[in-house]
Amino acid sequence: MENKLIVTKQEDKVISAVFEGKEMVQVNIHQESEEGLLGNIYLGKVKNIVKNINAAFVEISGGRMCYLSLNEEQYPLFSKPKKSEKIVIGDEFLVQISKEDVKTKAPVVTTKLNITGKYAVLIHGKTTLGISSKIGNETRKKELKEYMKEFRQEGYGFIIRTNGALVPLERIGEEIYQLIRQYEKLKEYGVHKTPFSLVYSTPPGYLCDIRDGLAESLGEIITDDAGIYQKIHEYMTNYQKEDLSKLRFYEDKLLSLGNLYSVKTKLENALKSKVWLKSGGTVIIQPTEALTVIDVNTGKAVSGKKKAIDTFFKINMEAAVEIARQIRLRNLSGIIIIDFIDMELSEYKDQLMKRLEELFKLDPIKTTLVDMTALNLVEITRKKVRKPLLEQMGINVGTVV
Repeated sequence: MENKLIVTKQEDKVISAVFEGKEMVQVNIHQESEEGLLGNIYLGKVKNIVKNINAAFVEISGGRMCYLSLNEEQYPLFSKPKKSEKIVIGDEFLVQISKEDVKTKAPVVTTKLNITGKYAVLIHGKTTLGISSKIGNETRKKELKEYMKEFRQEGYGFIIRTNGALVPLERIGEEIYQLIRQYEKLKEYGVHKTPFSLVYSTPPGYLCDIRDGLAESLGEIITDDAGIYQKIHEYMTNYQKEDLSKLRFYEDKLLSLGNLYSVKTKLENALKSKVWLKSGGTVIIQPTEALTVIDVNTGKAVSGKKKAIDTFFKINMEAAVEIARQIRLRNLSGIIIIDFIDMELSEYKDQLMKRLEELFKLDPIKTTLVDMTALNLVEITRKKVRKPLLEQMGINVGTVV
């Protein structure tokens, strides 16, 4: 099924939502007045080093303090030549925001800078030529690895993204040369900026959604805002011209784009703790400070049912599909614990776990199915990248009903 990306405004927010048919499966809320941090590169300055956690605190633009783990290998591009690569207080070097601030936690930065394209990512410090694990075709993987050998350089490497699975090699090459030009410019001029300066800014969030969306599944990109349309058109002309034909400007004075796709209603539903299943069962989603707890209940599904064990299995399998959708829609991350309805048959448990694994492989963000505990609780971890939908909407954890 081809997806549609809808980009529209509501008050001071830009809403970027992916639809599969009539279902909203992914959404990001971007405040017009706020610039996103994720992916930005700054000339930071080390203000403090905390030895017991082996971390440095680096100041960037606006006096914002960021967390830099010193446990991982460092590849700092210093503003001034140094005899040692060891990071000390007072050092100035380029850092990139790898995780946005979450509640009381500072943004996380890295010296392993990367510049992301539609099909490839250039990574500073690593000479690896990697291929996305989500590209399953072994013949294509070998073809890509062979092609990438000509781009091997000291100082940086590349990862081919999932979007590179079907695109011609020449198009990937074009983008790689574009990434190299950006990188060389960054190295040459970035280290000579004044301390704390923003050196490289990622595109607005809705443009990143276009860049990061799976090319083969995205059928249309629709917006009803003239300014946003112009920015998307300019971006795609420069970086993604092969998808320009998918861009469409929506004009209807009687029915807005947001109302056509019921965006407001779907957002309101995505903020509720209870989700009803077609079978009559329910899924209760409760984010906390430490983790997210998801509870599956029979609800109205078992009244008058004789074979309860089969009913429980069917509800759990239906809930698995809905939970995978809700995790992506709400952008839940970190530790997620799911309490499915207890099932005695190990065969049913195995089928449920297999189904969950299949569903999580479809998530663009890395989602790992850890295990089922002795108490039949399913453990999941999902990479933290952007803020969860609750925070994007400015709602505190614990206020969801």
